[in-house]
Amino acid sequence: MKTTSRRRAIGAIIAGWMIGGTASMAQSYELKRGHDSLYWLNEWRLPYPVYRLQTGDIDGDGSNDAMVGVVKSTRFYPERGRRLFIFKQVKGHVRPMWMGSKLGGILQDFRFVDGRLRSLETTTDSLYVVAEYRWAGFGMAFDRFIIKGVNRETATKYFEQ
Repeated sequence: MKTTSRRRAIGAIIAGWMIGGTASMAQSYELKRGHDSLYWLNEWRLPYPVYRLQTGDIDGDGSNDAMVGVVKSTRFYPERGRRLFIFKQVKGHVRPMWMGSKLGGILQDFRFVDGRLRSLETTTDSLYVVAEYRWAGFGMAFDRFIIKGVNRETATKYFEQ
């Protein structure tokens, strides 16, 4: 990666996280911006705009994973939209665990809360839902709705709890 890309770093190094009162394995992720649609998660090239980075132990193995929100189209969903990629460090290198095309509804945002992925989504009838997903071996599995069929303001309150 070029030195100029390093100077444009938009993210902080996230290291030394504590999980449940015990130190996790030394996992660090650094998000760097090359230009409007080129980012780097450590050495992993992300040639898409990034709108969110969260870290946490999504798969329950005791090490931090990186959850990255990107904007891109997919083979199955050709319209550009917000997608979720999940990465793990293996022998000091970032590797993809899951590069999702879709959760349930139309993804607006996500957060990592209490070992689960919380999503703010819209439906095809322009209403909002807040849902939680859990890791299911490969990808995310629906766990529960926190609230559904509401306006954005109401959904955002539940999403941010």
